[in-house]
Amino acid sequence: MAKSVKKIVLAYSGGLDTSVILRWLKENYEAEVIAFCADLGQGEEMGGLDEKAKKTGASKYVQRDLREEFAKDFVFPMLRANAVYEGLYMLGTSIARPIIAKHLVDIAKKEGADSISHGATGKGNDQVRFELTAYHFEPSINIIVPWREWDLKGRSDLIAYCKKFKIPVTATLDKPYSTDRNLFHCSHEGGILEDPWAECPEHVYLMTRDPAKAPERARYVEVDFEGGNPVAVDGKRMSPATLIAHLNKVAGEHGVGRLDMVEDRFVGMKVRGVYETPGGTVLHAAHRALETLTMDREVLITRDTLIPRYAQLIYNGFWFAPERLAMQALVDEAQKDVTGTVRVKLHKGNCLVVGRKSDRSLFDPKLATFEAESVYKQNDAEGFIKLHALRLRVGVNRDRKLGRK
Repeated sequence: MAKSVKKIVLAYSGGLDTSVILRWLKENYEAEVIAFCADLGQGEEMGGLDEKAKKTGASKYVQRDLREEFAKDFVFPMLRANAVYEGLYMLGTSIARPIIAKHLVDIAKKEGADSISHGATGKGNDQVRFELTAYHFEPSINIIVPWREWDLKGRSDLIAYCKKFKIPVTATLDKPYSTDRNLFHCSHEGGILEDPWAECPEHVYLMTRDPAKAPERARYVEVDFEGGNPVAVDGKRMSPATLIAHLNKVAGEHGVGRLDMVEDRFVGMKVRGVYETPGGTVLHAAHRALETLTMDREVLITRDTLIPRYAQLIYNGFWFAPERLAMQALVDEAQKDVTGTVRVKLHKGNCLVVGRKSDRSLFDPKLATFEAESVYKQNDAEGFIKLHALRLRVGVNRDRKLGRK
């Protein structure tokens, strides 16, 4: 295989894994390696990657600013579905992989490369996410996965490899954390975090302030939605990526958006992950609150039954699968009236919805009031209840005849 490979496009982040992989591909495949970095909002982490990639052995460095596409076409559809994996995880890393793989294949075609490569391990979910998407866009693509080929056993071996070839990385044996950051969130794994009982050290967090050290005074934020999509904060319209970045800063300052959980990977093992999703936490809470005001009850229930499956599809890498697209069509139809404003209170790690309004509201104060009114006839409830109780009463009478307790 090594002899047939001439040019490889590597999904490159400049971190420990992909830095080693870049050099390893050069050494073992003797092929040209193009380093591709997707700008998904990593911020200062992007600095100097061009020079670093070329010094490590890349023949070319390609960087694409995908922040707006990521927010508009990947994060926002997921938010419209209120997708949360295993009741907690907002899928910040999961949703980033399909867009990276999409552009990875596109660059391979433009550069005339015969192969692509990524830094996901054979234990994780990312390998599935990258490769399912790659095969969607090019069914015959050749994918090289060093973690499934080399004899390096873990992060300590990678750090030793970097020392041998003088590859500059920030990871050390004392701080061997795996951190993945994008516009929507930041994830942390490895090191002491592999012990589910050990508290995550404060220095690991990058996007959120320690709630105990957050401002004493609460911050109120108003988010405007149109058709289920957030479009403005505190009355100021923003692009999707700008809006998320703004809320990250505001909510992160108040310690909002931390999550420490043990999750089930697609390959079958349980792992512990620590996540920061400050802006996403605000958007999830606000979006849900607006849905309760504007969505029909049965439509809301129907959509909610899809959330576990929809979230699982994203987590497992099936973003472009036909079933996810079909679910999205139902979700988006249900979102057409999710338009309005939600007021959220941020205070010391808490995100509380304290107000919501919409000109498409289904809330009728004349019906909901506890005060005297003439719109709703309360004695109508007697027949309503008896009809719903009918099958219960019939079942109990049958059991009594049969002598059942």
